[in-house]
Amino acid sequence: GHYISVDTSYEGEKAVLSSPDLYSEEWSCVRLIYQIATTSDTSPDPARLNLYLRQEGESFDHLLWSAKEPSDSWLIASLDLMNSTKKYKLVLEGEMGQDKSTSIAVFEIKITSGYCIECDFEENHLCGYVNRWNPNVNWFVGGGNIRNSQSILPKDHTLNSALGHYMYVDSVYVKHFQEVAQLISPKTMAPISGCLSFYYQVKQESSIVFTVYLRDISGFYEEIWKTEGALNADWALAEVDFNAPYPMEVIFEVAFNSAKGGYVALDDIAFSPVYCSNQTGTPFNPANAGCNFEEDLCNFYQDHKDGPGWSRVKVKRNVYRAGDHTTGFGYYLLANTKFTSQPGYIGRLYGPTLPGNLQFCLRFFYALYGFFKMSGTLAVYIFEENHVVQEKIWSVLDSPKGVWTQAEISFKKPMPCKVVFVSWCKSFWDCGLVALDDVSLSLGSCQATDLLLPSPGECTFEKDECVFTQKKRGRGSWHRKRGPTPTSYTGPKGDHTTGVGYYMYIEASNMVYGQRAYLVSRSLRGVSGKQCLTFFYHMYGAGTGLLSVYLKKEGDEEEIPLWRRTGEQSISWLRGLIEYESDTNYQIIFEAIRGVSIRSDTAIDDILFQAGPCLEVEEIQFSSGYPDSLNEIEY
Repeated sequence: GHYISVDTSYEGEKAVLSSPDLYSEEWSCVRLIYQIATTSDTSPDPARLNLYLRQEGESFDHLLWSAKEPSDSWLIASLDLMNSTKKYKLVLEGEMGQDKSTSIAVFEIKITSGYCIECDFEENHLCGYVNRWNPNVNWFVGGGNIRNSQSILPKDHTLNSALGHYMYVDSVYVKHFQEVAQLISPKTMAPISGCLSFYYQVKQESSIVFTVYLRDISGFYEEIWKTEGALNADWALAEVDFNAPYPMEVIFEVAFNSAKGGYVALDDIAFSPVYCSNQTGTPFNPANAGCNFEEDLCNFYQDHKDGPGWSRVKVKRNVYRAGDHTTGFGYYLLANTKFTSQPGYIGRLYGPTLPGNLQFCLRFFYALYGFFKMSGTLAVYIFEENHVVQEKIWSVLDSPKGVWTQAEISFKKPMPCKVVFVSWCKSFWDCGLVALDDVSLSLGSCQATDLLLPSPGECTFEKDECVFTQKKRGRGSWHRKRGPTPTSYTGPKGDHTTGVGYYMYIEASNMVYGQRAYLVSRSLRGVSGKQCLTFFYHMYGAGTGLLSVYLKKEGDEEEIPLWRRTGEQSISWLRGLIEYESDTNYQIIFEAIRGVSIRSDTAIDDILFQAGPCLEVEEIQFSSGYPDSLNEIEY
């Protein structure tokens, strides 16, 4: 047979193979049979095979899957493609890296309708199902013309003939009791929920336990089905409700408790997005359990026994106190605003009820002001509703003063529960201010969500400069940095993404007045219709100059100015929004001009390109100088 491979003579380059226009209104599964072969053991810059989804009307490709593990045999990757009304292309990209001896090859790409966990076992790739290898007991492919000598095994269910195939486990090879054979499905790559069905036969059920589990990325097993009672020796249908909001594998496990013989056979695994039982439960939406406090407290509430511990406040732009995290202009929660005369206080903020038995990742931003001892001033508890037990799952240890810092907590509870934010201080002298903003909840553990591929068109500068490069002209350049900038009274104290990550900034002390630094995106695909660019900028320092954003269309000499700010704006990170359109390929340019003094460190972070018009309008329209009410706080 034939395969295609990447020409290795171009070191460090990318080979790109693009599909014709595809269109699928149904959910479909892409199967890729591939191999990355190398002779060297470890390479600092290994070869990579990436698969992208290029949707019509989007400037950025979605990375669906990426592999860099070398192998000496063909491997199979199965990826779910959600149904969509737009045309799309699949783009395979081979990155050679620095290793001359590597080869990247693809043997087969197959797109089938349906879900990747469905299988009738008629094809030799077995839909990407694999055995967990055990020297004695394994799942085997049965049927076809390979009838084994004992000939006790059944006809398959798909074709109902001796030619069809199915999977089976036979006790003939059992050496020890309690041996287990596991057949593992491909990982679900998109959130699915509904009805999993399969046909099975169990012979000698007294000594055989046949179980189906779900396993998540962190290795946690959840039993979803088990054989019940005695069965006739014909194919039986099993149906089980199945919910995979984050990546999971389905595991079919057979355990033998005695050597009495017998076998288990499995065929025709299918999935339907409608639950088997007529349960009409709406799936839990984690977005309802978060809040940015711009409008109100969302689904959070306070217990009035405690008194109003948390207040929703807004700080006007100023150079002393940071504003909120969401936009720099909006609302956040502040504990201990009105209690300055009391000896101590406690403020509890309760979240909405969360369903049990799901893995959650809670993220929020906090900032602390004016404490001597920070530890314990803010804590997060889980409150289980059936019994009044509160479990502390997080508390602040130490963090830079006045910087919005992100906290991440993974948790899973068997019973429904609530998240409670508690801020307290024992005596007046210990009491500072605790601020809270941008609470979000997602399904799956935080580690699992960190492994997920970054959203296209987003750049947080945590790993590198993404699609941006420097356009060098003289000494002016952008630097990637974490923590505060070297000059006092200018520049950010921390980045916007997490408070402890990276941002890009210009170091004014290396530049002269009026000198420019350019950060230029690579050429982006032009699409019809409006696009929205969001970013955060930091312009603090008495000598701050200009920050401008330009659009440069391919073939045009002129750069089109889209946005500009002049002079000191705030000690906070502020959100900028730009709506633009370009049907030809284009570049986005961030230009910073150094101001009159070294207190002119201008920074940017968290750039996001989105298709479609901006959903909000920008908070400030004027570009320089201060409003009169410079340092008021609104409660």
